[in-house]
Amino acid sequence: MEMRRLGRTDMKVSAICLGTMTFGEQTSEAEGHAEMDYALEHGVNFFDTAEMYSIPPKAETQGSTERIIGAWMKSRKARGKIILATKVAGRSDATYLRGDGSKSELNRANMTEALEGSLKRLGTDHIDLYQIHWPDRAFSSFGSGATIFRDMRGGAENSILSTLEVLGDFVKSGKVRAIGVSNENAWGTMTYLHHARAQKLPRVQTVQNAYS
Repeated sequence: MEMRRLGRTDMKVSAICLGTMTFGEQTSEAEGHAEMDYALEHGVNFFDTAEMYSIPPKAETQGSTERIIGAWMKSRKARGKIILATKVAGRSDATYLRGDGSKSELNRANMTEALEGSLKRLGTDHIDLYQIHWPDRAFSSFGSGATIFRDMRGGAENSILSTLEVLGDFVKSGKVRAIGVSNENAWGTMTYLHHARAQKLPRVQTVQNAYS
């Protein structure tokens, strides 16, 4: 398996990352464990999940993917063998995430609650790569062009700088090793990088966007 450096970090990840968003919905826990066993046996050490998974999202299965991965890591004693990525969700119609939809905005209180929830479900004391699942502003959604936009679901947006400051504190605490973004555009990524440089905050190491 080809190994690559993750951004500018000292972490080495496999060229193939195991996406796990079906675990707990289309994929049973036993099937998920078998897939992770197979991946690890074949040199895949990079696993990606999110607090919102499994997909399609619904209250009954929210967080199930992280719980399945956590159970697998515990039973296999595999935490030290993988680079683990997860994501914090922003405002959406998923009102079951953290109270109502407005409460899942990307402010300090909600991001902290999200991180602690992920750590608990995963059964770990740190996340290797913590990603913003989507921006806390109206934006063109998931490669859909200019026709579909995610609105703010109430309340003003939280700035990229304020989000980055919270992520910086997560890194300082040791609960997060590196940060990334997902479903972000060029302007947003540039703004994260600008603030990181200007304010001496953690640099975004990865961008996970739809491409197919």
